[in-house]
Amino acid sequence: MNIKNVIVAMATGFFFIACESDDNVEVLLPSGDYENGIFVTNEGPFNNGTGTVSFVSEDFSSSENSIYNKVNNADLGNIVQSMAFVGNRAYIIANVSNKITVVNRNTFEELATIESGLSNPRYFVEANGKGYVTNWGDSGDDSDDFVAVINLEINSIDATIFVDFGPEDILAQGSTVYVAHQGAFGYNNKISVIDADTDTVSDTIEVGLVPNSMQFDAAGDLWVLSAGRPAFSGEETAGTLQKVDLETNSVTTRFDFELTEHPNFLSLDGTTLYYSLDGAIFGLDVTASELPSESDFSGLSVYEMTTKDGVLYTTDAKDFASNGDLNVFSLSTKTELQSLEVGIIPGGIYFNE
Repeated sequence: MNIKNVIVAMATGFFFIACESDDNVEVLLPSGDYENGIFVTNEGPFNNGTGTVSFVSEDFSSSENSIYNKVNNADLGNIVQSMAFVGNRAYIIANVSNKITVVNRNTFEELATIESGLSNPRYFVEANGKGYVTNWGDSGDDSDDFVAVINLEINSIDATIFVDFGPEDILAQGSTVYVAHQGAFGYNNKISVIDADTDTVSDTIEVGLVPNSMQFDAAGDLWVLSAGRPAFSGEETAGTLQKVDLETNSVTTRFDFELTEHPNFLSLDGTTLYYSLDGAIFGLDVTASELPSESDFSGLSVYEMTTKDGVLYTTDAKDFASNGDLNVFSLSTKTELQSLEVGIIPGGIYFNE
């Protein structure tokens, strides 16, 4: 990989040291206003306008909205779906605008944009020095869904891997990429396994209907949370939580929820899996033999959720037209630590550290 970053002297005369390239060469990168904090991606209005990114300081003492516009005097596009990091870069996906904006993750200065080879892009992960982005294609066509392979050196699409319909969440472990097929506006129940050496689908794992989130545990197993078909589908099915042995790509553990229970937002903190269900947050140890009967938190409005280092983070989209909130809770004391205003429809939480 060519090192594109240069030594930049800040006005104060100080430098920030970071490791950027695949060759583990240390380069001097500029420090910035957005180091060591939390980014919240905000989808923005559904039919017009732009999505945004908010920044919350590490100690939760302050928040700042629309930071991309502030730095670059430009908009990200509609709808800001997700964000991912590679080295000192952040990749921000605008779903409806079919665009990925690449910025310096510490200064938020734009570095590049990717605007061709995408169709309804959703989520991004890095593997084997390449970027992989799930794309729904035409949401009315189940045959045109794909994963775009990005050349991170020149920020262009190098290849297209056609996959089953509705690719959504995406994770990578080593040179293997795992894609959860939630089903777009339909209902799917597959995990595609992609070999990042050959950029081909090497296997398919059948899981519960509508897999919405995945996590790797410390043993290297993959946990998959599936919502099941909702009641309005006319054929409601229960949600499931399953553990997949990645040596055999087979399900070894399965938890079934009640018929009307449709969980979401699987997260892992230490050895505890957390998920959201009907405004409540439940914790489940990875060695447990049954689902918990009592929640850790209840009565929440949860549009997005994650956990990190003993802290629970949720977003509240409120009326989907005005600014939402990032709410922060202690997992140990079960108390709220802070609530901060962010942008319209806050749909993603990312830690810049």
